[in-house]
Amino acid sequence: MAASFVSKCSRGDCSLFRGLGTNVSNLLSTATRMTWSNFLSQHRRTFIQMRTVLKVVDNSGAKKVMCIQPLKGRKGARLGDTIIASVKEAAPNGKVKKGAVVRGVVVRAAMQRGRCDGSEVKFDDNAVVIIDKQGQPVGSRVFGPVPHELRKKKHVKILALAEHIA
Repeated sequence: MAASFVSKCSRGDCSLFRGLGTNVSNLLSTATRMTWSNFLSQHRRTFIQMRTVLKVVDNSGAKKVMCIQPLKGRKGARLGDTIIASVKEAAPNGKVKKGAVVRGVVVRAAMQRGRCDGSEVKFDDNAVVIIDKQGQPVGSRVFGPVPHELRKKKHVKILALAEHIA
């Protein structure tokens, strides 16, 4: 409706806004750009799903992993969920080598998650800690902030290794 209004005014059919046609069209194009950027920012913040590349925040030797499958049969993984991933980048002298299929716990997710007190937590990146089949971390340190929601998911060992709990 607003676009048709601008087109009528720019043709000169509207005597009230005759000189404002270009200003109104500039305003609408700015609003469209702002809406498009909001759409893109919301579009990036989705579940961690198949083929999502995640940063590894422990000292296991892996740098980046790509999600193969989130466990528990859901459409995607959120904070504290376990995923199966493939190592895409690794340090040459680490415990985990490039191409290895590993399990990981999502410790930071760009998608927001509500807390029971009404606040919401979201991070700038997607990050994972590599674990073994028993659920114990492969590395001996965890870098960066880790949310305390991992305690509910029974990942207390990761919280103990973390340098900052958010």
